[in-house]
Formats: sequence, C-alpha cells, structure tokens
Amino acid sequence: MTKVFGEVIQVIGPVVDVAFSIADDSMPNIHDALVIKRDDGSKLVVECQQHIGERTIRAIAMDSTDGLHRGMKVESTGKSITVPTG
Repeated sequence: MTKVFGEVIQVIGPVVDVAFSIADDSMPNIHDALVIKRDDGSKLVVECQQHIGERTIRAIAMDSTDGLHRGMKVESTGKSITVPTG
C-alpha cells in the first residue's frame, strides 16, 4: 500500500479532523491508525472513526492532543491499532 498523507484541519479535545487531497478509494478505512509527528519529534496515534466528507475524516486521539495545531502532517498506516498480548 502506498503511503497516504493528510493534514490536521481541526482539533477539539481528543477529536482530530484530517483532510486528504485524494479520492475516496484511497482514504483511510474506519478503525485505521494514523500517525501525527509532533514538533518535538514524538508521535501521536489517532484512530479513524468517521468519514465526514469526500476527503475528510474524524479521528480520536489515543493520547493528549496538547501541542497539535492545524497544518500538521498525518500519515495513514493502512492498519488498525494492535496491542501485543501474552
């Protein structure tokens, strides 16, 4: 799968809206993990919860959204969030 990149357009608490400049068939699927690289180099994982337009998704952050701002780049992993067990 080719990497798909988007851009943060809105942050309200743990909710992050991301816009993509691609067609619907390449947009992240519901429950896909996306990664946002913060200005300090750390990464924030968000999970796609809803398609809210032809090229916009709404995601829920798995950690604090402090420091996120509009225009930050978002990378779709093409996979859902996984947790190792055992």
